[in-house]
Order: sequence, then structure tokens, then C-alpha cells
Amino acid sequence: MPIYELNGRSPQIHESAFVHPDAVLIGDVRIGANSSIWPSAVLRGDSSYIEIGQDTSIQDGSIIHCQTQFPTIIGSRCVVGHNTHLEGCVIEDQCLIGSGSTVLEKVLVKKGALVAAQSLVPPGKTIPEKALALGVPVKIKENAVEENSFEDGVNHYLELTKLYKNTLKRIN
Repeated sequence: MPIYELNGRSPQIHESAFVHPDAVLIGDVRIGANSSIWPSAVLRGDSSYIEIGQDTSIQDGSIIHCQTQFPTIIGSRCVVGHNTHLEGCVIEDQCLIGSGSTVLEKVLVKKGALVAAQSLVPPGKTIPEKALALGVPVKIKENAVEENSFEDGVNHYLELTKLYKNTLKRIN
């Protein structure tokens, strides 16, 4: 897997985490226990840092950047869907960021919230706890997400991580 030091800063990957060989990690990137980074994901911690909590999946094709004054922090037990773009934002624990969504700088997605697929969260927006945010730009529906709504997704990726860690073999 391409892992790069940049300006003296190197990715820190917990020993129980899984980073697919086709993912790219650059600079100050911190991956928590049992988290997974899937094919074609790019995490570029160049101007600040990126932190991924425990049991979180960053799915295929996702791009995560940071900005000088705005690190990107993703909590524990989150599901970040395919082809997302996260930049300079904070995603608290137990959130789901739907496939194809964009979450920009100074955004705070509070615990248990859901950003629907293909949504745009513009700079400076706060998504309340357990809220559903959807659309371009997002409209917010408060208290629309039930407690632990994403546990099946989290657990699916924890199991998939075990499978990949134990059986993935490149054949060409």
C-alpha cells in the first residue's frame, strides 16, 4: 500500500486496522483500532492532520483532506460511504456519511447523525445529533435517526475487515 511520509510526518496505523493495498495515506494520518480504509481511498494529511477513530470504515474511492487550520476528525463506529469527499470537518461518533457526499471545512456532524448519499454539506454547517441531512445543499430533519441505526453497517465492515486481513491475496 502506498504510505508516504511528508515533511517529517508519517501515517500512524493501529496494528488491528486494515488499509487496503490500493489505498493511499500521506503525511499526518492517524488510523484507530479495527478501522478500515478501502481501495482507492486517499487520505492526505499534508497541511494539518486526519484522525480516524476506532471501528470506522472509509469506503472505496473516498477522498479525505485537511486544511491548515482545520484537521479532519472522524469519530469511532462511523461508516463513510463510497466516493465521499471530506475536508477540514469533524464527524462525531456513530455517524453515517452516505456515498458520494461532500462535507466541507468547519462542518460539525454531531453524534448519530446521517448525511444522505450525494449530499453537500457547505462550509460552517452543524448537523445536530441524530439528524438527517440531505440534498444539495443539505436540508436538516432533526431527530430523524434512531439510536444505533448504523450498527449493522459498522459490524458488516468489521467482519469484512477480518476476511480481507486473513484471506486477501493479489494474484497478478
